[in-house]
Amino acid sequence: MNRIPIVLKSEFKRRVTSKGFILTTLLGPIGILVFFGIIILISAEAVDSDSRTIAVVDDTNVLLEHMLNLQSVDHRFTPVDAPLDTVRAQTLAGVYDGYLHLPAGLLTDEASPEYYSPEGGGFSLANDLEYRIGHALRQHRIGEHNLSPEVLKSLDTNVSLGLMKLTDDGEEAGASWVYSALGGFMGFLIYMTMLIYGTVVLYGVIEEKSTRVVEIMISSIRPFELLMGKVLGIGLMGLVQLTVWALLMMGGLALAGVVAGMFLDPSTLGVPATASSQELLAAADITLPNVSVDVFVWFVLFFLVGYLLYAGLFAAVGSMVEQQQDTQGLLLPVMMPIIVSIMFISPVLENPHSSLAVILSLIPFTAPVPMVVRLAVTEVPLWEVLLSFSLLCAGFVATIWVSSRIYRVGILMYGKKATLKDLIRWFRYA
Repeated sequence: MNRIPIVLKSEFKRRVTSKGFILTTLLGPIGILVFFGIIILISAEAVDSDSRTIAVVDDTNVLLEHMLNLQSVDHRFTPVDAPLDTVRAQTLAGVYDGYLHLPAGLLTDEASPEYYSPEGGGFSLANDLEYRIGHALRQHRIGEHNLSPEVLKSLDTNVSLGLMKLTDDGEEAGASWVYSALGGFMGFLIYMTMLIYGTVVLYGVIEEKSTRVVEIMISSIRPFELLMGKVLGIGLMGLVQLTVWALLMMGGLALAGVVAGMFLDPSTLGVPATASSQELLAAADITLPNVSVDVFVWFVLFFLVGYLLYAGLFAAVGSMVEQQQDTQGLLLPVMMPIIVSIMFISPVLENPHSSLAVILSLIPFTAPVPMVVRLAVTEVPLWEVLLSFSLLCAGFVATIWVSSRIYRVGILMYGKKATLKDLIRWFRYA
């Protein structure tokens, strides 16, 4: 076992001193935020620029007028008094982007509106048209009952819902959406880093095997010691990086109030020019989240043990093949649990105490992502956190034991692809 620290030190020092590691450690979170910011801006720009000319065939003779009263920068509604076949032909010819048919039976709920376009429309367009048609029907029925303008105005009141988070002290803290955003970001970050560092282990094993370097190393070190040293060395590198990122996130949250205060104008908020950042945020009705340090500690711990669990499996897969392209079919079953955990991140954010969220948090192969997300958005009972972490540690021990038995044989096997029968035989070797 005294050889494991030698391999660990070699793997860690060789990788952590590279320029790429230093740059990604310092700029990684910023790069991810910029990446998502660019995606959001491009998506918003694409939506804004997606203006459509929509022909409207209004058999009700009343609804289109109400629809046109709603301002729209996205769509241009053009009344058309022509047979549907003619409008259809014009749409296919490119005169209109699509056409909307409002049947007469819509007024009595005996028919439904229909939208036709070459591309079939989309969810955002459907939601917008449904809102406009519903608004038009509502306005028409209000007019049928001869309601006064004052009553109509009172019915059009918009309600803004404030989302509040209850703490253990009985206090209410706002900005629940910020907790969700932080939880989603941390979950995605732990998912990406686990796969990235697991892949580093995978490619490192394949490189050593394909170059026959491992044959020299095995002459002076046991396969299990080589596997553990490699996994722990790369894991220590990831631990350093995740710790730096956690500290950067903590610092960013601590300075968020000061930064936000710089963009607020005291004169527009009715506060003195000498008002503090906290006073400006309170006047602007902005509440910043108060995230416990424990969340970031668990974030690092769940990454570390989750990485160790998957790194052993990645190393076993790497020992079974001789080229990187041969790993695709073998990696899918290994990666499927962690992919499932990221696929269910939205339901976990919406209801972190649901049965689905709790079960995913307790299964070792899916636990790192949902548990970190839950810790960021809500108060998770300590027993659940400890049980999840204990099961994750037990999963790592079991996985590394199984992987090491495959690794010790597969690392020296050449000339054939391993089958399930081969894996069972390798595992049963004494």
